[in-house]
This record gives sequence, C-alpha cells and structure tokens, in this order.
Amino acid sequence: MRRNWREAFTRRDMLKASAGLGAGAALSGLLPGSAALAAGELNMWGGGGQELPGLKGFVDDSVAKYTDATVKPMLQDTAVVISQFQTAAAAGNPPDIQYLWNGIYHMESVWLGYLQPLDGLVSDAVIKASSPTLLSHFGGRVYRIGWYPLPMIWIYNKDVYDKAGLDADNPPKTWDEFMNACDKVKSSGVAPVGGGIQDGYWGEWYFGHALAQNTDTPGETIDLFTGERDFRDPKYHEHWVKLEDLKKNGFLNPEMSSTELYPGIDLIVAGKVGCGLSIASRLPADSKATNGRVGAMVMPVYGKGKLAGMPIFDSQGLGISAKSANPKAAAAFLEYLHSPERLKAFHEMTGWIPADSNFDTSVITDPAVLSMWKNWGLSANIPYLSNLVPGQFYEQALLPTAQQVVEGKITGEQAGELAYSVAKEWRDFNPDIVENYKKWAADLAG
Repeated sequence: MRRNWREAFTRRDMLKASAGLGAGAALSGLLPGSAALAAGELNMWGGGGQELPGLKGFVDDSVAKYTDATVKPMLQDTAVVISQFQTAAAAGNPPDIQYLWNGIYHMESVWLGYLQPLDGLVSDAVIKASSPTLLSHFGGRVYRIGWYPLPMIWIYNKDVYDKAGLDADNPPKTWDEFMNACDKVKSSGVAPVGGGIQDGYWGEWYFGHALAQNTDTPGETIDLFTGERDFRDPKYHEHWVKLEDLKKNGFLNPEMSSTELYPGIDLIVAGKVGCGLSIASRLPADSKATNGRVGAMVMPVYGKGKLAGMPIFDSQGLGISAKSANPKAAAAFLEYLHSPERLKAFHEMTGWIPADSNFDTSVITDPAVLSMWKNWGLSANIPYLSNLVPGQFYEQALLPTAQQVVEGKITGEQAGELAYSVAKEWRDFNPDIVENYKKWAADLAG
C-alpha cells in the first residue's frame, strides 16, 4: 500500500523506475536469480523491512528451520522491490519467490509474463486462508498468496469523543451521524476530522475508502479508466463533494495542507484531531501510546453502492516467478510459511498479524487490535480500490484533487472533471494497457 504508508517514497515511484527495464538489465548479472542456484535451492527476494520491523528476523528464522530445501533470502529496499524483480525477470534470471504488493503493483508483472499462477501449484486451502484479495486474480487465476495484512482503517480518539459527549464505544456509522459528531467535536474545541495532506497520500487513502461508497464491484472502478464509466457522473465524484462539505463546515484541521500523512495521524493519537485515516499496522503502537483510547472504524456510509460500509483489507504477498527452476519447491516453502508454527512465530517476532484465517487470535492481548482483526481480517471485506489506479492518474489526478479540494481551490464537481480528463488522456495513450485492464475487470466483477 502506500498510499502510501511508505515513508520516503511511493509505489508509483517504483513503477516509474521499473518502466525502463532495459536500462537496468546489467543489474541482473549482479543479482543471484534462480538460474544460478543448484537443484533443491531457492532464491527469495523480499521487501517489507521498512514497514514491518522484525520481518527480516522472521524470514531468517524460517529459512534456518526449513529442511526440505535451501532457501537464500535477500531483503530488498522498498525503493527497488519492483524494479529489481522486473529487471531480473526480463533478463531471464529472476528469484524463485518474490515479495509482491497488491493490485497493479504485481499485476503489471503478470501482464509481462514474469509471474506464474499459484492455483494448482500452492494448496487451495493455503491460498484461501491467506486472503490474497480479489486484486490478485487475472484471467481466472490467482498470482499471489497473502503474507501479512494492511487493513485500511479510520481511527478516532476516544478521549476526544468522550469530551464532546459522544459514545466512544460506538463511533458513527452513517454520514448523518458523522456530521453530527463533527459538530459536537468542533464545539468542544478540537478539529473533528483530517490529518495531513501536504504530501498527497491522504488523498489516495481517502479515494480508496470513499469511492467504494458508490460502487458495487472493484471492476466498476476499472471501468472509470477504460471509459465504460465517467468521473463526471455525480456518483463517481460524490466522495470529493463530501470532502468539500467537510472543508466548508470547518471540520478539517487547519494545518492539514501543511502537514504530511504520518504526522497527521500523530495529531489524532495526540487528541488534537478527532478522527481520520490510518493503517492497521500502526494500531498496536497507537493504542499502546493512548492506553487503548484509539479506536478503529469503517468510513461512515453515505453512498448506495454494495461496497459501502465494508472494511477494506489490503495485503502484502508472495508469488513465484514464471521462470523459477523449482516452482514446486517454492510452493512448498510458501505453504511452510503458513504452517501453524510459522504463523505463531510471525506474530511473536514482528508483533503483527500474519495474513491467514487460521491464525490463533487468542494470542492478541490488545482489545483494539483484536476487534480490528475480527472485523477486518476475519469478516467480509473488500479490496483497496486505489490499488487499481494507473500511474498517470495517480500522479495527475488522485493526489492533487483531494489536495486542491482541502485547500478550497476546486469544488468536488471540478475534481470529477479533472479526474475524467486525466483518465481519458491515459486511455488514449495506452491502448494496450487498457485492454489488459478490461480483462482484469472481468475478474473483479464478482
């Protein structure tokens, strides 16, 4: 995700870097791809070290205890997790196992022929339990298993809600309830909602939550880029109109445009803003910092789409290279990472939750984290729609629309016009990618 939950760069930077595969072809000679390994050996490249401390220790421990094959891991910096893999895959020398972000971030490699489908290779039970999310499917096949989850959440400060006379154990579920809560929080002297949007990523998170309000399937989102649907239709830019309403009512924190994403979340934790957007991997630390006085909630509902009111469950994952010399051995290792012993070790060594419905949640002691996991990870959920956005749209529409609405420079309707124009320009200049998007939409229509 992100969207970015990454601190110094975005995944879109990674897509830009990976666009010129030929320019980095010489790099592949320096990277130990699967072709260089002997039979019974596996090469695994992975990211996630920056966003999940302890992950490297877990991988090293898993490799040391695995006896069916020799696994050689290489922890990649987030800045090159896409580009190194695609460069090596283009040169025919990829790792056997690759760490993969969700949505377009790994689907591009599927379209380039760099990843092989996992169904029929990895156990169906493991794939299902790992919750790879719907965005890992293309052409009726699944290309990723889940490794660890990144649920997208709204958080609120319970002390702020108590001070405003609200029921902190029952956050607002509808938009009318939410606006009423904002009125009360504002009257108590605290900014009701917001965070930081200076770097733009708050707008990405907001889009992922809010577009779902008026859509029935993830495939409907793709239609906005392939031309079957139109951002100028009021229901597809209503989310920006709602953001405009929050601005007009004085509900957004005044420093929002001069504050970046993560410092903005800190304002909620500190009780200086009532509620806003966050990610679940922050919840254990934020809950601990407030003695359990931070809660998680789904975005209050205003739309009529079937996805409205559903928790968003994103997930980091692992896949197998199309040119792996040992695909069955790679699949066996992925299954090993989802064994009960490894799931327990993952939680103990990272403090976070593995993406597996068989994980024993009784070991979670924080009530806020346990409630979030039951309501996001183990209940019906939806994918993160921002993972479907083309790179050009991300840079030229997704980030600046929300920034400009928050600054009062454009209206929600004008944001829809901008989004339409950028989507059309992308579509006109990328007919081949548009065709892949249309095929992908068929998998996301269910």
